[in-house]
Order: sequence, then C-alpha cells, then structure tokens
Amino acid sequence: MLSPRIPPENPPSLPRRLPAWIASARPDTAEDAAFLAGAALSALQLVLAQPGVPHALVRERRALGAAEASVTRAGRPERAADLRDEVHLLRPGDQTGPAGAVFALWRQAVAKPISVGTLHKCLPGMAAPDIATWLDAGQGAPVARACAVFEAVRTAHPRAEDAALILADAVLAQAMGNNTIMPLLGAHLTARDLRKSGADLRGAGYAAVRKAAAETLTLSQDLRDRAAKLRAIAPKLRAKRTAAAVDLFLTRDAVSPSLALTGPEVGMSDRAARRLCDRLVELSVVRELSGRDTFRLYGL
Repeated sequence: MLSPRIPPENPPSLPRRLPAWIASARPDTAEDAAFLAGAALSALQLVLAQPGVPHALVRERRALGAAEASVTRAGRPERAADLRDEVHLLRPGDQTGPAGAVFALWRQAVAKPISVGTLHKCLPGMAAPDIATWLDAGQGAPVARACAVFEAVRTAHPRAEDAALILADAVLAQAMGNNTIMPLLGAHLTARDLRKSGADLRGAGYAAVRKAAAETLTLSQDLRDRAAKLRAIAPKLRAKRTAAAVDLFLTRDAVSPSLALTGPEVGMSDRAARRLCDRLVELSVVRELSGRDTFRLYGL
C-alpha cells in the first residue's frame, strides 16, 4: 500500500527532542557510542536546516553554555546570569572580568564563518599556520576528528583549554559541512574529560556531543517558534527603529535597552528603548532575563 503524499506546503514537523532510542540509550561499545553520537548530530542538522531558525542566536546561547562550563571547570562561582551581566552590561571603554572574558571569547568564536583569519583574531595566542594545520588535520568521522584536534592543541598549549575546545568545535562543524561554530564539545566536556586521551577522550566526546545535540535541538525549535512570533508582531509596532531592534533580539543572547538599543546599531532614545522592551514582554514575544527592577536584560 502506498503511503499518502504530503503536500510540499505542509511538510512533516520535526521533533522537539531527540528520539528516546538516541537520547536514553546506554551504549555497550565504542561503536555504539559513535553511532548514537552520529544519529544525534544528524537529527540536529535536520532541525537547524529548517527555515526560520535564528542561527546566530542559537550559537550565542550555546556560547553562553560553553562559557559557563569553562568557568565551572576552572572552579569559579560565576554562572550564566553573571556572564550575561559582565558582557551585556559592559559600557564602552570598560573591560570584563576573567569570567566575562571567557564568554566574550566564545561569542567572538561563533560570530563569523570559520577561517584561519577569523580564528587567529579570536585566538591571538595561536599561530595562524598552526590553526591552518589543525583545521585540515584528522581523518574519519566528525567527533573522532574533533577530539584528535583537541588533543593536538592541548599538547601544544596545555593551558589553553578554551582555545583547544573552540578549535575542536570548529573542526567538528567543518566535518559536518557547516561554516560556523556551534559549541557542542565545549559545553559538555568535563574537567576530567579534558585530561583524557585516545579512545577515552573519543568516548567522552561521543557522550558530550549526544547530550549537546539534544539540548541544541530543543533550543533551536524553541527559539524558532519565539522568533516567528517576534517577526509576526514587529510590523504592528509603531516605535521608530523597531526593525533594527528586532534584528538585535534575533541575533543576541541578551539585550540591554539602555546600552544595546541606544547604541549605534539601533539608535533609540533610552525612553523609547525601555517602552519597546516593556511592550514586547506584554505581548509575550520577549522575556526579561535578569529578574531585576534595574539594569534589566531582555531576550527571546
């Protein structure tokens, strides 16, 4: 019996979560772990290919997760809310603290297409020829290739864990045919994992990628829906420079009305920026992220 045709204008919806057989399985062998990681990445790729996914925003949220994982591994007390404050409330001319600098590093890494030049600007401690070698290094499946590059960078620069993870995620992205970094390994490898090598490191990489893919898939679907609601309501808003403000919400993890929306990218007055944010919250298309009465941050 032939299956019914699905009209092209009504394609089947993709899952909001990884299937249980991928997300909850307990692999018995390295081959099983590699297969499950590959299945998770394949499912994530399908979701990211959907029209309407705000890719830059998804990458920023994953960069926040990678930065939080980094400061946790370092034994620092800052968490996601603190990192947001350090970066998104930073005034021109000011500098972030050590934890904020980690978030700023990951944000810079995911902002532009992968190339030797952009990674060298992001990681000035790494020589450009070395970066080129690492980007071209490795054979085989994406996760194994990325883990091999992480190990090579860690060997050459033992204290540059974030740089090694950024380069590993860059190699992972390229091996999957993507041209921008989506932090996956950087967000879920533990301090103990980072001391592993060879097959043990690959095993940790498979587990980290499967978990990160599950989170990123759900995040992408959620942000796709939120972005659609914001795009739909934007033409009905009367505030000047609304389009530029909406573009910022669709690309940034968090937006400060008094800094981001009054800055040169948008150019609103302080009062207009605050009124717009309040209105977007009332319409349930933007959320207030800080939980404070002052120095508020907003985002999808």
